[in-house]
Amino acid sequence: MVASVEEVSSSLVREYLSRKGLKRTIACMDEEHPRTETSINNRSLLRQVLNVEDLYRKNKVKNSPLKTLLEIIVKHHIERTELKNDKITTTNHESGALQSVQTISLTAKSPEATPSMINETKTEDNITTAFAVNKESRLRSNTKKNPPSKGACMSPCSEGDRLTTPNQPDMAHDLEDQKGQTAMAFLQEDDSFIQGEPEKNFSINETTLRSRRNRIKRGMMAGPIPQESNRKKQSRRVDMSQPLLRKEEENKLCQDALLVTGLHKKHLESSLTEISSADCVGGKQQLLPERRQSENSFKKVGQDKLKIRKVNVRPNVADLDMSEMVLDDIDDDDDDLRELPQVPLQRTLAENNNAGRPMDQHTAMELKAVLLGTSLNCFSVEWRNQPFTFSEIHDLRYGIVQRKGGPCGVLATLQAFVLKKLLFENTESTGLQLRPSNTARRKCLVLAVAEILWRAGREKQATVAINSGANHFTPAGHYRSDRMLEKIICFTVDNMKDLQLLLEQHSEQFETGALGCILLTISAVLSRSIENVREDMDVPTNTLIGAHGYCTQELVNLLLCGRAVSNVFDDDMELDSGNGNTTLLKGIKGCCDIGLLSLFEHYNIVKVGVYLKTPQYPIWVVCSESHFSVLFCLQRELLTNEDKGLEVFDLYYYDGLANQQEEIRLTVSVGTSTRSCQDDDTDLIPPLDLCIRTRWRDAVVNWNDTEPIL
Repeated sequence: MVASVEEVSSSLVREYLSRKGLKRTIACMDEEHPRTETSINNRSLLRQVLNVEDLYRKNKVKNSPLKTLLEIIVKHHIERTELKNDKITTTNHESGALQSVQTISLTAKSPEATPSMINETKTEDNITTAFAVNKESRLRSNTKKNPPSKGACMSPCSEGDRLTTPNQPDMAHDLEDQKGQTAMAFLQEDDSFIQGEPEKNFSINETTLRSRRNRIKRGMMAGPIPQESNRKKQSRRVDMSQPLLRKEEENKLCQDALLVTGLHKKHLESSLTEISSADCVGGKQQLLPERRQSENSFKKVGQDKLKIRKVNVRPNVADLDMSEMVLDDIDDDDDDLRELPQVPLQRTLAENNNAGRPMDQHTAMELKAVLLGTSLNCFSVEWRNQPFTFSEIHDLRYGIVQRKGGPCGVLATLQAFVLKKLLFENTESTGLQLRPSNTARRKCLVLAVAEILWRAGREKQATVAINSGANHFTPAGHYRSDRMLEKIICFTVDNMKDLQLLLEQHSEQFETGALGCILLTISAVLSRSIENVREDMDVPTNTLIGAHGYCTQELVNLLLCGRAVSNVFDDDMELDSGNGNTTLLKGIKGCCDIGLLSLFEHYNIVKVGVYLKTPQYPIWVVCSESHFSVLFCLQRELLTNEDKGLEVFDLYYYDGLANQQEEIRLTVSVGTSTRSCQDDDTDLIPPLDLCIRTRWRDAVVNWNDTEPIL
């Protein structure tokens, strides 16, 4: 599909704003001009659409390359324009003399030509040639012979007079009279210079009229004066008299002030037209008192505007540790515009009652230390691009899809709480529990996040991290920026109602935003507080995200039970370390709503306590082969009515990372009579079966014609 001009232009502007770091401007642009499906969010694709690959490569090899595509394109066109103007100027100088010679010969050969016309044409063409070859010296000579009066104006009428004066033999006597007559004759014909001027009759001889018509035909008076080069303009300004220079500066300042104050452009043009017209005719430059007062006010406004522009917000030098500055090398081709915020920050009732606080660098460094080990580490791509998006498969509409490995512990835990809301707290009918509507599952997602954060805040308060889209601090010192934590705003609420309302207003950031998984993790840590999270761990230097981006047991326990303890057994345990010293190992303090089963228990590495094996609801987070998934039952009676004899029940299994396409229902048989049916070859037993047997010993699992996951 061919991209539209509007979308390409918008993407080009967004790329410029992104490279310049104008995040607030981008947020405003996304709010007023939202992105569409055809928006270009990749710099490489944008270069291909604009066909500027060659310009981009040439720019990269320069000593000081430009950073944005917009600047590269603009510089290319400016260089082309300068080169074209240089060629035109050279061509005009070379052809000027030849054109004058041809004009003289054509005039002489004309049958209607008279000797006076031929002489006049020769004289005018000689003047024109001399004027084009050495305009600078011509202006100096005119200035010395006839210094302009205070009311002289730089207009076509005065330029024409200067060109015609050498043709008059008695120029020394009546220069002013001849200039006045010629100027009024020209202004009378073109009333665009003076509007409402009374008509006056002047006797002009036929030779003067014919001379002016010839000049109009040759283009000397047919329009505005051609633009000159900057060097000639500067020399021309230097040669001007001081009154003219002062007049031009005042007019320019007046124009700038009018633009600053937002006045209409037409008012400015009419004012300048009246001033120039009056100066051309009467030769007076004195302004009215009202106009002088207006110019003074414009000057004051312009100066105030310049003062405002000079105010820059700079970081405090005392807060910067220059010895520990860290510079990040970012490849231009990897600068993907998808990371730009696409959901503007919304104002909610909870925000008004509980003002949010922007993330500061100290808190960001502490967060990175407890999550990643050091403030120089950054979140992996798997974490940066993981929202809580639901599956669109009909039988798996309750499931949250995991894109890549890494944050499975966070997704599985949240999935378990969503299932709790859908199965046992949902108002819809029983038949729609596992096939909820979009509204129902979005509501359950909000309620699940609220319950996790509320439990982490000890059911007293909770903190929600929201992506504002704008940087709130400038990274410096011993800190490596990942362009995420700088944009966070934290809102703290002290009741569940406000918490649910706040999450409802920003549900898109969690469900479809790329940072949904990170926002939930940060919110849980801040709700618990960084200090309490460190105190929960057996070793305070442990991290919540381990090697290869995997979730540690501390992070899963923080989301499950509200405490980042390092173990899964019941209560705390003291170990004798020798020499009268003891080591305290912290475990689960009480029964949890959601349980946990681990394959490590099958290998006698850990011991899962009763609090997690027998939760309040028949939903378990399963840790198997360094991966977290979910196992659940539809009947809550499974935990409250366990018989000692033969028991058969169904368990459902969901793995968001396995690209699951169908519902997996397991039939579990528990009892002494099932023991002989077990397969003695442990290599062919699925790991999930072994996890189930840590909860129901000697259980037999039937996969019901589904291919077992080995």
